[in-house]
Formats: sequence, C-alpha cells, structure tokens
Amino acid sequence: MLAIDFSRFPELRTERLLFRELEPSDAKSLYAMRSDERVMRHIGRPRATSLQDAIDLIERIACDRASNNGMTWGMQLAGSIELIGTIGFYRLKPEHFTGEVGYLLHPDHWGRGLMSEALDLVTGHGFGRIGFHRIEAITAPENQPSRRVLERCGYRLEGILRGNYHWQGAQLDSALYGRLRTD
Repeated sequence: MLAIDFSRFPELRTERLLFRELEPSDAKSLYAMRSDERVMRHIGRPRATSLQDAIDLIERIACDRASNNGMTWGMQLAGSIELIGTIGFYRLKPEHFTGEVGYLLHPDHWGRGLMSEALDLVTGHGFGRIGFHRIEAITAPENQPSRRVLERCGYRLEGILRGNYHWQGAQLDSALYGRLRTD
C-alpha cells in the first residue's frame, strides 16, 4: 500500500507558474472562479454563491491534506500573487497506488497552455514524489478543452461511463482518462 504523507506542502514551479498552498487570502479569487458559470459548467458541484463558500472550500482542502486524503495547489503566474487556478489530487486509493487529478483555471487564462503545463508538472510529482502508479481524471464528455489537455499530457481515454453521475436531476456520462507511471 502507498504510504501517503502530505505533512509537508511542496511548493512547485515551472517557468511561468508557481504552485503553492491555498491561503485564506485566496478566498476572493477562488470565489470568482467557483461562481463563474464558464468555469463550473462541467464541474458537477454547486457554484459558489458567497465568499464563505470559498472560505469553506479552502478549509476542506486543508483538512483533506491534514488527513492525507488529498493535496491541492493554488496556481499563480510567476511574479504575481493572484490565484488563477487550482490543481490537485483527491479520491486517493493508496491500496491501489492511485489518485484522481482535478483542476480549474480562471477564463482570463484559458488558451495559453497553462493548464497543460500545470498538469504535466503535477502528474510528474504524483508519479515521482507521491509514488502513484496510476492517475485518473474524469471529465464531462462534452468538455473538449479539458479532454485535449489530458490527451496532450499523455492521459488516455479509457471509456465513457454511461449515466454514472447524478447532477441537477439528471444522470450524466463521464469520460474516464488514465495515465500509468510506465506510459
């Protein structure tokens, strides 16, 4: 079984991005993203309706990390302090050396290759430092931008899970992607 220890928060960097722990001061930026219909269109979670929703999410993320159940980074442009997105691992299955990756990015930064850059880095961290054998990603089949990011980063479509997700009174499909350390 994978021994997960998130007691130390690893700050990660690329040439354009810094990945750091979320802080209470990020609540306003996180609220802006989580309340934006464009960002939340394919994320089966309620849109944030108040700043408190973002504060609560930051606290849940911190609790998940403290209990070794997840690790989420805040993303910012190098040289800036403003949060522009998040990326992280959750739904961990340590007995199977597996985790799921999820991400979101403010629409002002879409189409610049930032999420591919972020996913490449975090995937490498997941296979290296954390020790995953497999990383999964689940997205809405109609979310073509996310599917392109996953495919650019070496994730393979493994199938469409029909009607596996109940959201807002409907059973929805999910596209399941996976990547192995050996890929």
